[in-house]
Amino acid sequence: MDFGLLRVAAAIPGLKVADCRYNAEQIEKMIVEAAQYEAAVVVFPELSLTGYTCGDLFAQQMLPDEAEMALGRLVAETAALPQVVVVGMPFVYRNGLYNVAVVFARGQIQGIVPKTYLPNHDEFYENRWFASGAGIDTEVDLCGQKVPFSTRLLFGGGDKWLGVEICEDLWTPVPPSSLASLAGANLIVNLSASNELAGKHNYLRTLIQQQSARTISAYVYASAGFGESSTDLVFTGNGFIAENGEMLAEASRFSIEEQLIFSEIDLERLSSTRRRINTYAGVEGLPEYRRVQMEFLSCEIGDPTFRTIHPCPFIPDDKTLLREQCEEVLCLQTAGLAQRLRHTAARTAVVGISGGLDSTLALLVVVRAFDKLGLPRKQILGVTMPGFGTTGRTYNNALTLMQALGIEIREISIREACEQHFRDIGLDPSDRGAAYENAQARERTQILMDLANMTGGLVVGTGDLSELALGWATYNGDQMSMYGVNAGVPKTLVRHLVNYVAETSSDERVKGCLLDILDTPISPELLPASGDGQIAQKTEDLVGPYELHDFFLYYFLRYGFRPSKLFFMACKAFAGVYDGETVKKWLVVFLQRFFSQQFKRSAMPDGPKVLAVGLSPRGDWRMPSDAVAEMWIAEAESL
Repeated sequence: MDFGLLRVAAAIPGLKVADCRYNAEQIEKMIVEAAQYEAAVVVFPELSLTGYTCGDLFAQQMLPDEAEMALGRLVAETAALPQVVVVGMPFVYRNGLYNVAVVFARGQIQGIVPKTYLPNHDEFYENRWFASGAGIDTEVDLCGQKVPFSTRLLFGGGDKWLGVEICEDLWTPVPPSSLASLAGANLIVNLSASNELAGKHNYLRTLIQQQSARTISAYVYASAGFGESSTDLVFTGNGFIAENGEMLAEASRFSIEEQLIFSEIDLERLSSTRRRINTYAGVEGLPEYRRVQMEFLSCEIGDPTFRTIHPCPFIPDDKTLLREQCEEVLCLQTAGLAQRLRHTAARTAVVGISGGLDSTLALLVVVRAFDKLGLPRKQILGVTMPGFGTTGRTYNNALTLMQALGIEIREISIREACEQHFRDIGLDPSDRGAAYENAQARERTQILMDLANMTGGLVVGTGDLSELALGWATYNGDQMSMYGVNAGVPKTLVRHLVNYVAETSSDERVKGCLLDILDTPISPELLPASGDGQIAQKTEDLVGPYELHDFFLYYFLRYGFRPSKLFFMACKAFAGVYDGETVKKWLVVFLQRFFSQQFKRSAMPDGPKVLAVGLSPRGDWRMPSDAVAEMWIAEAESL
């Protein structure tokens, strides 16, 4: 199964200016190499058959004639290969010369797309030689074949459609790729010959990322490199493969060697995003596009060789970006809570502090909100409620953190209240089932709610996005609050947020306490501690690793991937960490819990959305509580 993956390549060949035979031979070698890696599409630079810097030689009849003969040989020599190839050349039509991209595969030329926008500024004066292809829509003869010649061509079939633009087209206010994407293109290729200037590279890179994001497409860019004339300009061989704003692969600049870069693009991911956004359905007023039917080589290898699948999709790889994201998420949480406090005129904020990660993050956000509003921290009521499973480590960390942050501290044991409750309902305390555990969570919630009523405040919830997904919360217990500041934060990010605060804190006491909390196993602490006082109930032993569940959650919610694709991607992302049986086991658990626990999310409190994925029943995720998971689980169990 290809899972919607398509392997593509951007090729930067070495060339000789105005030597069409030599250039075609180099292109052929790279097509053969790309075929060995089973690339479906191979894109070459602008005017790659002649070279971009031919100047007034373009006005010589011999150059376009030789280019056509070189193309004919190239098409014939690669006829046995299944790759879709896009090359650039000059093409004469009637009384004009056009800078065009030629698309061919399996010995057939599928179409010619002319450049629409010709630069006439700074170092580029293309309209000295070429005419704009704007408005052209006809058929022409090329290499003995009758082919469409138009700016409005799409190539492919089914859910795979390729659109073409050339260099300057991308730099215009409305690039042709924008219209092509609205017409259905989800793979855009750009044949370019953009020279290098100091500072230009980063702008170009950003431009490609932005256009791929704006069009929700994959974007393959191949630009002229070594071999182009350096009379007045330098060409460094830029090659990029981007997908919906993410850079998947890029060539090395200033290389004097030929380069061929690969990546797999995920067309299913793009289609899912387009359906969800719904901008691409039924757009009126678009020009008519001619669809040229052709097949792409399927990525049947089953394991992307070039595309990296990150195991933590909520966490940026770059440390600087991670720090920026942590600060931004904390600011979003703080702003949401500050607005709710101000709107309700709450005099206090009541938070249950367990000494664990989630309640720690919630408290840090509350402190930031009070500081932002200019309210005294003593109006924050931190409540630690020791129970049967509370350990000395978490108890001491809870007290230390509250003292260091300067808030009001309440300590209220729940032991006697729970024991009385057990007697009232006839529960044998030795029965350590759901009632035994959940009674403690509900007792704690009752305490917090009543304290909020007494002090004219509101209860700030601590549960995170991952717990909401798994239903790892007691209904009408820790599932309930008056505002859930962590509701949009997955567990894998909670850890980074707390660590970020620790790293940036100037208070050594706060920093030391946060680091110890980070080092503490995640636990609800509802069962008595072990004989040596250690935590007896570790969450990830019960429901599975949060890094796996967050991985499943991200791709299940954001892109709607089916279990087989989730499994395939997780095995790739966590290779060497979890084997296939382990991934399958926790995938089944994720699906079972996600479907069966929707009723808890249907009644979840307000809370700020901070990432692209959320579970609020009022916005992001609207699912009936009685939805059946049988199809999803059956596929997962069959893997």
